[in-house]
Amino acid sequence: MSEEPATVAGPPVLEARQLSRDYGVRRGLLRGTATLRAVADVSFALAAGSTLAVVGESGCGKSTLARMVTMIEPPSRGTLKIAGTEVVGATGAQRRALRPVVQMVFQNPMLAQPRKKVGAILEEPWRSIPRSIARRARRRPAP
Repeated sequence: MSEEPATVAGPPVLEARQLSRDYGVRRGLLRGTATLRAVADVSFALAAGSTLAVVGESGCGKSTLARMVTMIEPPSRGTLKIAGTEVVGATGAQRRALRPVVQMVFQNPMLAQPRKKVGAILEEPWRSIPRSIARRARRRPAP
């Protein structure tokens, strides 16, 4: 990813700058620890109504990035703002208040439906909501 976040329309609801995560790894009884850099200097900005996809090969840090963004794990370096609030170094109460704002969508390859179009899959949760939202409004892209 680039060092500077891409420009977004409107204020970003999620913004990461130079986000990094390191782990101390034991190398043996007498050899001390080494540093494993799982994520290095990731920056992005996400506007309301936008989607961010993180793609990469196994072991490249996608899950670690997701754990940092969802405040499960703190970053080693960098800044992370959710809804304009800096969460790196935030108190437990501040993080708890922001947790409902950021959530993960888990992938389950065993339940994948390759014959359905992406739009149909994304529209499924809306079907349980009363018809106050017209079908055309559900399918219209966000502004």
